Amino acid sequence: MRRLFCYRARVRARANRNMKKKSNRTYIGGQAVIQGVMMRGKTAMATAVRDEKGELQIEAKRITPPEKRKKWTRIPFVRGVVNFVSSLVGGMRALLRSSEVAIADEEEPSKFSKWIAEKWKIGVSDIVTAAATVFGVALAVVLFLFVPQLIADAIADAAPAVGKGVLYGIWYHLIEGGFRLAVFILYILFTLLFKSLRETYRYHGAEHKTINCYEYGYPLTVENVKKCSRLHDRCGTTFIFIVLIVSILVFALVGVPLSMFYEWAGIDGFLAKLLSLLVKLLLLPVVAGVSYEILKLLARFQSPVVLPFKAPGYLLQMLTTQEPDDSMIECAIAAFNKTLEMDADPEIPEKFFATETKLSKLQSALKSGFREKNIDESDAEWILALSLNIPRSALSEERVVKQTECRKILDVYEERLTGRPLWYIYGETEFYGYPFKVDERVLIPRPETEILVRQAVGALRDGDKVLDLCTGCGAIAVSVAAEAAKDKSVSVLATDISDAALEVARENARINKANVTFLKSDLFESVRGRFNLITANPPYVPSGEIGGLQREVRDFEPRLALDGGADGLDLYRRIAEKASRYVARGGLLIVECGEGQAREIVKIFQAARCDYAMIVKDLAGVERFVKIGF
Repeated sequence: MRRLFCYRARVRARANRNMKKKSNRTYIGGQAVIQGVMMRGKTAMATAVRDEKGELQIEAKRITPPEKRKKWTRIPFVRGVVNFVSSLVGGMRALLRSSEVAIADEEEPSKFSKWIAEKWKIGVSDIVTAAATVFGVALAVVLFLFVPQLIADAIADAAPAVGKGVLYGIWYHLIEGGFRLAVFILYILFTLLFKSLRETYRYHGAEHKTINCYEYGYPLTVENVKKCSRLHDRCGTTFIFIVLIVSILVFALVGVPLSMFYEWAGIDGFLAKLLSLLVKLLLLPVVAGVSYEILKLLARFQSPVVLPFKAPGYLLQMLTTQEPDDSMIECAIAAFNKTLEMDADPEIPEKFFATETKLSKLQSALKSGFREKNIDESDAEWILALSLNIPRSALSEERVVKQTECRKILDVYEERLTGRPLWYIYGETEFYGYPFKVDERVLIPRPETEILVRQAVGALRDGDKVLDLCTGCGAIAVSVAAEAAKDKSVSVLATDISDAALEVARENARINKANVTFLKSDLFESVRGRFNLITANPPYVPSGEIGGLQREVRDFEPRLALDGGADGLDLYRRIAEKASRYVARGGLLIVECGEGQAREIVKIFQAARCDYAMIVKDLAGVERFVKIGF
């Protein structure tokens, strides 16, 4: 008796700590998952899980906020059903997803796993997930509906007075409800026998402590969270307890007229029991709706007057929450902060766990994420193809992407979501069939520039001298030199005003074994001699338009290589002014330009007394190049 008194005193003390004035109320709630915590806010939910290496992985997804749902889903009592189902489905998915991370097997797949992947194009984890879902639902129905009804039937058969006058009387339903509550408590006590489930309860404690810490207005640090109570008014355990109590009353009230109907209709035996079970299943939404409103009502009040109504829930929480360690608290804080962050900023992208998955599913998720951020969806195909070392054309063939492969893919995907160009992430790209190193020191060469190289190579003769202005990564100079070397002897000089760009260009010449001389020069400033062919792809974006460029260009590519002055034509004027001094008689100058600029550039060079100027279109029909003869 003394132990029971002390236990209740501890519960009251913890409850009182939990009832301190909270200055920072939040709508964020959560649940424990396998080796982690899931937090759910208004517009997002985040799950933080420790993987098999002990590293923290986070998955964050967008959800529809309450104010954007249909009006009928916000009606009192109805909203409880909607939130219950939504939380149940979301919670189950988070639980199953966490298991894929926490117990992932990095070893070589078994023969059975390989056979499943090749034959059915699914992973073993998919089968386990589906089986676990079905088993979980079936177990819940058996434990909390079928078993209590079976026990109550046995008591009614042994003591007919329990249901005298009707097949199922009021006492029958009260007894059945009492056993349902007893089964629930025994189920919790049974789970405490297992170390893995006790660990999950510790994560549950971390979830409550973190939410309480935030609501108390303390900074979310491990030390602050440790000091907070692990009991909370909006706990799922308390909700289930309320559901059980409400179900006793609802099932009893409905059961009496139902049993009278059975007697009137002559329905008994197995059919009556089956119909009763079905009616209870149909009444679950009603029970959930009423229970939700009761939970919200109790959570609004922190007065000691309502403590007796909260105490049973707190007592059960003493079982389903345990004291967490620091790593568990870190998980809860990470999930909470990510949810808070995404609720505050709708621009923050979703995150995914790196788990074994179908190629089609992964590709769809990546494209969807890029679509929301206005990033070219083809980048998703490039990421998958390059990471899996397969051609893009093979992406239509279903296969299972292993966890290690998925982790590598998602690392690139998440960096691409920041706006950083894909080829900067990989550090190289392909141009004119040659590999080129690229990073933030240089522009990424565009496919249309290959037409300029084709025009240049076609104009070359043996012994020609070539000059490439504004060489950047050296794409034009290196490609021309490499192509010409196949059947001609030409010399190529490439210039740029940027030392950093020249470093990259020299590396690309070395990689492609191209004989190119590099010189730092502001256009013709340090150049000596005449050239049979001069090429140039100078900066041509008008200064005022740079702010409106795509994020990956505006924020990552060097402005020096973009800004062409007020109208974008400053460097063309400077080239035209001195070109005749550097182009050999009968020589050619080829420049690339922006859309709508070619005709103005023709006028600029005509004013500089060139022999002729002609426009060349790219494959999209855009006037992209100007060929000038001297």
